[in-house]
Amino acid sequence: MKKFKFTIRGQEYDVEIKDFQGSNAKIEVNGTSYDVDVHVADKSSKTPRLVRKPVVNKPGEGNIKKGATGASTVKAPLPGSIIKINIAVGDSINPGDTLLVMEAMKMENNVLAEKGGTVKAIKVAVGDSVLQDDVLIEIA
Repeated sequence: MKKFKFTIRGQEYDVEIKDFQGSNAKIEVNGTSYDVDVHVADKSSKTPRLVRKPVVNKPGEGNIKKGATGASTVKAPLPGSIIKINIAVGDSINPGDTLLVMEAMKMENNVLAEKGGTVKAIKVAVGDSVLQDDVLIEIA
């Protein structure tokens, strides 16, 4: 496996490591085989270890609460500009309907309705620039 030359008190030794498993090594010193236990000191790392505590939620904590009116909003999925609006205030929509078209990264992207309902308000107009998570439409 590996060969070494050691000099101890003027005496020269040819050492060959034949096999190494865990802390046990089979070595050959000047033609004589030995089984030896290797003691390795644990090296402490200077890098701190991250220890995370488990999160314990109280009953009812972490649940998504719906608005009192049951209204929902449609938000911009990414920054871009509005190029077409397919709905008007008061229109009834179904899940999957194309509400508007926005241009983002030189591509036209359809913004679809995730839920059905009635259009309560349209917060943008054609030509408006929007950022990610801007509210575009309110649905009741």
